Amino acid sequence: MKRKDFLSSVLPATALLPPLSSLASTIEDENALAVIPPYLKKGDLVGICSPAGYITVEEIQPAILKLKEWGFTVKIGNTVGKKDFTFGGTDEERTKDLQEMLDDKNIKAILCARGGYGVIRIIDSIDFTQFIQKPKWILGFSDATVFHSHINKNFGIASIHSKMCNSFPADWFAADAVQRETIDSIRKCISGEKMQYEFSANTNNKMGMAEGKLTGGNLKTIESLAGSKSDIHTAGKILFVEDTGEYLYSIDRMFWNLKRSGKLNRLKGLIIGGFKNKKDDEGDEFGKTLEEIVLEKTKGSDYPVCFDFPVGHQKNNVALKCGIKHQLIVNTAVCTLKETR
Repeated sequence: MKRKDFLSSVLPATALLPPLSSLASTIEDENALAVIPPYLKKGDLVGICSPAGYITVEEIQPAILKLKEWGFTVKIGNTVGKKDFTFGGTDEERTKDLQEMLDDKNIKAILCARGGYGVIRIIDSIDFTQFIQKPKWILGFSDATVFHSHINKNFGIASIHSKMCNSFPADWFAADAVQRETIDSIRKCISGEKMQYEFSANTNNKMGMAEGKLTGGNLKTIESLAGSKSDIHTAGKILFVEDTGEYLYSIDRMFWNLKRSGKLNRLKGLIIGGFKNKKDDEGDEFGKTLEEIVLEKTKGSDYPVCFDFPVGHQKNNVALKCGIKHQLIVNTAVCTLKETR
């Protein structure tokens, strides 16, 4: 083949590749400071919608009362009270409701009414154009992990992993201290307080200190996003994970997914939250504890690993700012996670 013919055959393919300077800027952007939506002040409007599971208007009343007590006003989305089997309305209804809240310039934060399942069915139908131009806080956990991963990765916009409307106690004064503190952590987050949490150390922890953007959420949901444009980006970050209702062998499989896909390779730190394991009905024991599963996958790594962090499908589920820099300190007695931005 003549040289000019060879060049003409390869140029169209190589012309599609971005220049090295563009690749470098992409890597730099991944490590840039997050875009932080405006923090809320008294009088600001909070929208409540059901992008996943079904919930009634009555069930969100405790959350509405507390939000108003904090000084905010509330807009209830059209999906609250709607039901399409397990969903809070059809895919089209949930998409339309969320889209309207994202585009409503008066709404400063969107609180998911509950989790369940459904966000992955509508995420590709959402137009984030106006949201990118005027970011607002999106709050929720469990199935809302799809939102956190998608907007953190694609737009570099911070979000809040937190309890949702169905977790607010009906009687605030009858609620215990943990319930009140975790709900109040939502107020602190959206109001702009720098968050800091201290918790008791687990004997299986790997000691150390790390600093990086915080990312994570429900482990099963993270696994379901693998290979998609919502896939979580973990390099250079502190990753937190939690889950519920899974067999230990399933948890092991999900951690193998994290390891084999390279998501554990370049971490700054790893936080293991609450894991409510399902018992094998047939009595077959998996043979490894949660701690052993995690330590096996992180063997040889030099970043800190901590267990029993207060996040997940449990009463002690604190609000966390995804996409914002935090410092993780894992000591023998007390562990600390604090916002450093």
